[in-house]
Order: sequence, then C-alpha cells, then structure tokens
Amino acid sequence: MNNLLAGKTGIIFGVANKRSIAWSCAQSLASQGMRLAFTYMGERLERSVRELATEMPNSLCLPCDVTKPEQVEEVFRVLKAEFGGLDAIVHAVAFAKREELQGDFFHTSREGYIIAHEISAYSLTQIVRTALPLMEGRDGSIVTLTYIGGERVVPNYNVMGIAKAALEASVRYLAHDLGPRGIRVNAISAGPIRTLSASGVSGFTDILDHIAQKAPLRRNITAEEVGDTCLFLVSPHSRGITGSVLYVDAGYHVMGV
Repeated sequence: MNNLLAGKTGIIFGVANKRSIAWSCAQSLASQGMRLAFTYMGERLERSVRELATEMPNSLCLPCDVTKPEQVEEVFRVLKAEFGGLDAIVHAVAFAKREELQGDFFHTSREGYIIAHEISAYSLTQIVRTALPLMEGRDGSIVTLTYIGGERVVPNYNVMGIAKAALEASVRYLAHDLGPRGIRVNAISAGPIRTLSASGVSGFTDILDHIAQKAPLRRNITAEEVGDTCLFLVSPHSRGITGSVLYVDAGYHVMGV
C-alpha cells in the first residue's frame, strides 16, 4: 500500500507538538503521498508547528484561530490558490478552560460552556462550510477526533464531554448533508493518550491506569494507531463508511464494568 493518496491534498487542524494525535494522523497521511497543510493557533504554537511541517514535502503552514471566521476563510482562500482543491480535512481542535476540567460538572460557567462548544464542536461545522467549494466532486473525507466522555461519564471531563457529544451529533448531520456531494464525515473515538490537551484533565493518569487494566487488550493505545485509522478513513478503503464513530481504544468501549 504505497502512495495510496498520491496527488491528494489535505489539511490538519490541531497539531500542537510531536505528541499530538493530529501529528500522527499527518504522518500516516503523508506516508501515503498526501500533500498537507497545517494550521496553528497563535505565536506560542507557531514555531513548533512550523518545525514539524518541515518534515512534510511541499506542506503549508497557516495561522488559524477557529473563533475568528475571517481567519478560517483566509485559510481556505490560500488553499484554493495553492492546492486548487481539497480532498481531506482532519479536525483535531478542542479546548476547555482548565478550571472546568475538575470537580463537579454543575459548576461549569456559562463562559466555559460556550467556549468549549465553540472551539471543540462548532468549529467543525464552520470549517466544513468554508471548505465545501474546494471539496465538492472529489470524493473527499472529513475526520474529527472524539472521546468516550461524549457518551459516558468520565470524572473531570465535564464540559468537554458535553462538547464531544455535540461534535458526534454534528458528524451525523454533516454526513447526511454532504453525502449527496460525495463527501464522507466520520469520527475517531480515541482512547486516552498523553498529549498537551489531555494534561489539563484532572486525574488523567488514573484514567490511563484504569484503561490499561480493564480494556480487552489490557493496554493503552498509541497515537500511531489513531493515525493509521485516520489514514483508513481518508483512503478509498473506507469509501462506504460515513456518519460513523470508529473506536480506537483497545476495546474499552465494549466494557460494562
């Protein structure tokens, strides 16, 4: 399976550093010949993302704050000029205020609730709407990242779990809307991995230990395993799959206790 995606283009939203799940997705896609663009959020992440992007041939690196529609629009204006069209989007954007990721969910502030939903869920819809003119007629694929905390209670995940539930519902509605245009939309529900965003969840190490003890495979997953699943969902091998959530969690989602 060499150069399965040769001649295809994609954009990755959400790379922060080399430990990001989004970066593993990028590596898997690039390994099969896809030309990629990356976005970064603010000057703090720019250097890290640009350094990583140098590993990808002919890649682009663009600023994008998903809370600013004009920046999202500018990203796709540049992509139209540089790529001509777009075959894949990987949406790995999520954020909640650190103080919202501990204690009781009912303490969630109105501001914290809105921020988590705007960045973690609504951004997918905004990105897809803006990208649509570049993707129509190309048998495109859109992949987002979710977590089991969107369907079950995970202590301290709190408002992020509610945002992930909204994200998963968005996947289903977008799949319905975009199917007639030949575009598929799916989500990967990844097990816990040590990333920059995961470090903000109180008690995260305890969650890792629990999964390793209880999951059918008796281990945690790797970011590379998620990346390869992303490759599958972007590739023609998954051409009959849309509106779905694929679990990459060592089987933990099947467990009752």
